Amino acid sequence: MRLAGQARKAFDPRRHTPRFWRGPDQTLEAAVAVCRYLVTDVDASVAFYTKLGFAAEQQFGPAMAIMRRDDLVLWLAGPDASAARPMPDGRRPEPGGWNRFVVTVDDLPATVEELRAAGVAFRNDVVTGPGGKQILCEDPSGNVVELFQPA
Repeated sequence: MRLAGQARKAFDPRRHTPRFWRGPDQTLEAAVAVCRYLVTDVDASVAFYTKLGFAAEQQFGPAMAIMRRDDLVLWLAGPDASAARPMPDGRRPEPGGWNRFVVTVDDLPATVEELRAAGVAFRNDVVTGPGGKQILCEDPSGNVVELFQPA
């Protein structure tokens, strides 16, 4: 029982401490979440995420870039990044899948129209639910981003 109590204490959200990372000026900055996406082209991905309101904080040549939007820090790891190295069993990490983060927008139809005009691929049409409207688009490497407009 002591172990269970320790586990509850470790995951108690009231004790949550934000993670820190070094910003472009090397000062420690808090981020609520840091997410890494594997991408096939870092420059194309930086351009895509800039359109979604992210700001480029750092770029390490073609290997990696760090983007920020509010409290979300996004690490874009290209084919030359250490995150793309093969696993011990030989499998290689690759972009794509269905896990995603959500970007809240004020005007979903206008955002979709703008991104479609820029050639962004979408996996579905706008879906309306009790909390609002959403649609899934892909970054240039096929990673999913959910665009969401609250009701």
